[in-house]
Amino acid sequence: MRLRLRTQFEMTPKPPYNFRLTVRKPAGWDLFTSDEVFEDETLWTGIRFEGRPVGLKIQSRGTLEKPKVLVDVYSEREVLKGEVEKLRETLAVCLGADQDLREFYDFARKDGILKHVVESLYGMHDTQGVSLFNSVILAICLQMARIKRSLEMMEAIDRRYGQTIEFDGRKVTLQPTAARIAKLAPDSFAKACKLGYRAKYIVGSAKMIEAGFPDMLEIMSTPPDEARERLVELPGIGDYAADIINPHGGFPIDAWSVDVFGLLFFGKQPEDKRGAIDRVKQEGIRRWGKWSWMAFFYVAQDLQNLSKQLGVQLRLE
Repeated sequence: MRLRLRTQFEMTPKPPYNFRLTVRKPAGWDLFTSDEVFEDETLWTGIRFEGRPVGLKIQSRGTLEKPKVLVDVYSEREVLKGEVEKLRETLAVCLGADQDLREFYDFARKDGILKHVVESLYGMHDTQGVSLFNSVILAICLQMARIKRSLEMMEAIDRRYGQTIEFDGRKVTLQPTAARIAKLAPDSFAKACKLGYRAKYIVGSAKMIEAGFPDMLEIMSTPPDEARERLVELPGIGDYAADIINPHGGFPIDAWSVDVFGLLFFGKQPEDKRGAIDRVKQEGIRRWGKWSWMAFFYVAQDLQNLSKQLGVQLRLE
C-alpha cells in the first residue's frame, strides 16, 4: 500500500529527552514494528490509526534539554484536523513526551545500581505501544526466552502476517492485526514463526481482543491493580507478561531476568531460577518501590555498561 498524502505537526517533549535512546532502545526493542528504519536521527515507522495504516516519519529537531520532535504522517486519504490532534495526543503518550524524569533521576542517583544507568542513558523516556495486541505479542514472545530469540519470533510474525506500506521512499511492514491472527490455526502459526507453545496464547488473546476486550487506552485509564486483573484474563498472560504490558508499570521477572537481578541484589545468580523469581521480584519492589518499572527498564537497556561499572557479567540476551 502506497501512502502519498502528508500531514505534519510538532511535539515538544519534557526535557531531558534523548530522541535516539527513546525511539531506538539499546537492547534492540523496536518502537512500533520490527521493520522500522532509523537513520540520521530520523525514524520511519508505521501504526494503524482509527483502523487504517499510516506511515510515520519522526525526526528530532531539538536538543537534549530543548527537545522538539517533528512528525510527518503519510496516509491514503486526508487526515482531518480533529484526527491530527488525536494522533498527536496518541504519539505523545507512545513517545513518552509528557514524562517528567526529574523525580526518578533524583531517586536513582542515590541508589548504588541506578546511579550508573541514569548517567549512561540520560534522557531516555519510556515508550508505549499503540496497540494492546502488539504489546501482548511482545510480552508472550519475551516469556522464557532470551532477547535475541524473542526478537526473531516477533520479526517472523511481522514478516509473515504484517502489512507493508510505502511512503517517503521507504517500505515498512506493520505488525499484524488481532483480526488476522485470530483466524489462524495455532499449530500452523507455531510452525510458520517457530513460536512453540506461545502460538496458542497469541491466537487466544487475538480472539479475546477481537471480541471486545478493552483496548490500550482503556487499560491506561484503569487503576493499576484493576488493569493487572484485566490483563491476566488474556490467555498466556501471567504476572510477568502483565508487568510487560501494563502501562502503569511493574517489575517483570522471569527465568532470564532473574539471573540479572539476582546477581545485582544478592551477589550471585540463583541456582533454582524458577524458585527465586518471587524473591527477586519482591526485593526489586522493596528496593525501588514506585520506580520499580523504570528501574527495570533502565537496567535492561544498559547491561553492558552496568557490567563494567559494577565488575559483574550481566546478560539478558
